[in-house]
Amino acid sequence: MSQILIKNAHVINPETELDEVIDIAINGSKIAGLGKSVSKDFKAKEVIDAKDHWVLPGLVDLSAYLREPGQENKTRIPFETYSAASAGITRICCMPEPLCAIDSGAMVKLIRSKVKKAGYSRVSVIGALSQHLKGEQLSHMGSLKYVGCVGLSQGHAPVKDLSTLRKAMEYAVTFDMPLFLHPIDHSLMITGGMHEGALSTRLGLNPIPVAAETAAMAQILTLVEQTQSPVHFCRLSSSDSMKMLKQAKDSGLPVTADVAAHQLFLTEMDVCDYNPLCHTVPPLRSERDRDALRQAASDGLIDAICSDHQPHEIDAKLAPFEETSPGISAFETLLPLTMRLVEEKVLSKTQAISYLTNKPAKLIRKRSGNIEVGRAADFSIYDPNEFWQLETEKMTSRGKNTPFSGWGFNGKTIKTFVRGKKVYDLNEGL
Repeated sequence: MSQILIKNAHVINPETELDEVIDIAINGSKIAGLGKSVSKDFKAKEVIDAKDHWVLPGLVDLSAYLREPGQENKTRIPFETYSAASAGITRICCMPEPLCAIDSGAMVKLIRSKVKKAGYSRVSVIGALSQHLKGEQLSHMGSLKYVGCVGLSQGHAPVKDLSTLRKAMEYAVTFDMPLFLHPIDHSLMITGGMHEGALSTRLGLNPIPVAAETAAMAQILTLVEQTQSPVHFCRLSSSDSMKMLKQAKDSGLPVTADVAAHQLFLTEMDVCDYNPLCHTVPPLRSERDRDALRQAASDGLIDAICSDHQPHEIDAKLAPFEETSPGISAFETLLPLTMRLVEEKVLSKTQAISYLTNKPAKLIRKRSGNIEVGRAADFSIYDPNEFWQLETEKMTSRGKNTPFSGWGFNGKTIKTFVRGKKVYDLNEGL
């Protein structure tokens, strides 16, 4: 059993509004003491001096595609959970996708066994809303609930019709399962396209209008009003969506939403040289949309910031823009990008950390993202003064598909602990 004493740690815990330099005692997998509650008789087997460092709650990432089982050519669970740990992420929400639909209890158990064997970050599973994600026959929600799925999603796949979606919502309410829905009207969503505007016309790329998001969002909101099924909107990307979200929340509808970190920095202008690393779903939108997302984060309208981690093998991005696979390998830029919003005075320090810890934890109903006596010892030690530059070849993820290569960041995760066990150390490597 590990007994660790972390001295002189600047602990930042948004849930309890803790922001001060104190000692932390870890006994086994739990936090045994904080500050004055650390027993004088506590005998540590290891003492860590965290002077000039922050101790942050383990980050909770609402969206990641781990690719296994089904797409082992891209990456494997041990590599991606270690990558998450290297970024201070101690709990990942694994999303379903067509080649890994997560539509059965057996599939959930398989993923969990691989995660347990790897021994790095925790993984919470979001199950498939429909069998094989085909949008026709609903999945066995009761079975998925029984094996511990934290919610249901259709991913980027379409639902056959609104009648099917309505039934899914009604059943989800019965099983007390929140829905994680991507608002995408597939009749307006052209594969391989970019944000509709003057730039898409000049580049000759298929346009994807904001209406592809807002039309689907309006339909979902209508059904939410009727069924009162809790819905979390995944990866909103536009100014108009923020207006609709505010109106829905003001009306008392049970809805929440998140934004991917890259949408708070990149815009359609980053696609101007047909850069396939900027091919995402939803697409990178206008500066006006990006600024509206930032304002929504500043105002507390959104509920979480996530990575939307989608690692790819190198060949997936070596093609003309419209033929490449969408997505960014994003674990390692989640915290740095969010902390840059603090530097740019978009968010306060506490706000930024809250969007990555206790707020997403509440959305999946987990007691994570919190540093408190008696809680699991999931946390990271972060050096706010460490300047570093993202180099693709040094990324811990097997997916090297990031548009942020060469970006400089202030602050880096030094160590990460899960259940009191050190799962990452910058100075030790994999």
